[in-house]
Amino acid sequence: SMRGAAKILEIADNADEQTLMLNLISGGGSALLAAPAVHHIEGKRIALTLKELQETTRVLLGSGATIEEMNCIRKHLSAIKGGRLAERSSPALQVNLLLSDVVGDRLDTIASGPTTFDSTTYTEALAVLRKYGIEHRVPKRVLYMLNAGEKGLIPETPKREAALFERVHNLIIGSNHLALRAAAAEADRLGYNAVPLSSRITGEAREAAKVFAGIAKDVKKRGMPVEIPACVVWGGETTVTLHGSGRGGRNQEFALSFLIELMEYGAAHEPGIVLLAASTDGNDGPTDAAGAFASSGVLSISAGLSLDPGAYLKNNDSYTFFDKTGHLLRTGPTNTNVCDLQIVLVY
Repeated sequence: SMRGAAKILEIADNADEQTLMLNLISGGGSALLAAPAVHHIEGKRIALTLKELQETTRVLLGSGATIEEMNCIRKHLSAIKGGRLAERSSPALQVNLLLSDVVGDRLDTIASGPTTFDSTTYTEALAVLRKYGIEHRVPKRVLYMLNAGEKGLIPETPKREAALFERVHNLIIGSNHLALRAAAAEADRLGYNAVPLSSRITGEAREAAKVFAGIAKDVKKRGMPVEIPACVVWGGETTVTLHGSGRGGRNQEFALSFLIELMEYGAAHEPGIVLLAASTDGNDGPTDAAGAFASSGVLSISAGLSLDPGAYLKNNDSYTFFDKTGHLLRTGPTNTNVCDLQIVLVY
């Protein structure tokens, strides 16, 4: 990662106004391009080490800081994140094609925003450390560099008004929104009345599933918000709070919670609702599955196997449940991550 980042920065440093730089950026870029910051502060060369970045990340992960707060700090400790790559490549003409794995497609969050302006500051980075009481738990050189930045002894990350961004073009070529539109178009081609609802679904997977199940029931009973045969699609990236010791992922847990809603709805006696919840990269949590299916058929099989969906959900063991019923979706890695899709067919 560090060797790759160093090579890219070498190319950037050699660019001039006649250079066209084409960057392909996706989620995971932060890890693939590790470049600890190097600054000259009061006549001294201060270079962070990878170990210091790793220790800082470890402290942040255990602090309760949000991903936005973590990224604020990480950008100010990097030679490549937070617009630094665009800065080093200037005055080249830069065209950046991005795959977004971020809900809302914020450019400054995808791969920690190496080619877009950064709206955060050294002062805000220090405020995060103080907020969680960890300013003296991060490496001393990290704290020294952030303090130097706040005092104006080293340059800030490039901001929106920087002239260099007049020659920087960031284009999102793949996103959850585009995936939703494509899924809806295919459903429409197959004869369904297709509705893409939102690409910004977040929160606890099992709770989000209850909302989606409610929509499916309204479609089935009242033709709202669309008449059957219907395909309703939404996406984003939910989370799972672990309470048990089972295996699974956010999409498998979503499907299991949805299945319980179908069971309480009496779907075993009134079929016509089928869900797929899946991760677009083919890896849902630490499992070999992309996601899982939920339907009246799954309910019937689970009843025949004497499986209690509620008990498996309580133990966060959705993988085992759907493995036993035979309703996991296994695609293998797709090598493209644009968050998750939840698709329900109602007929």
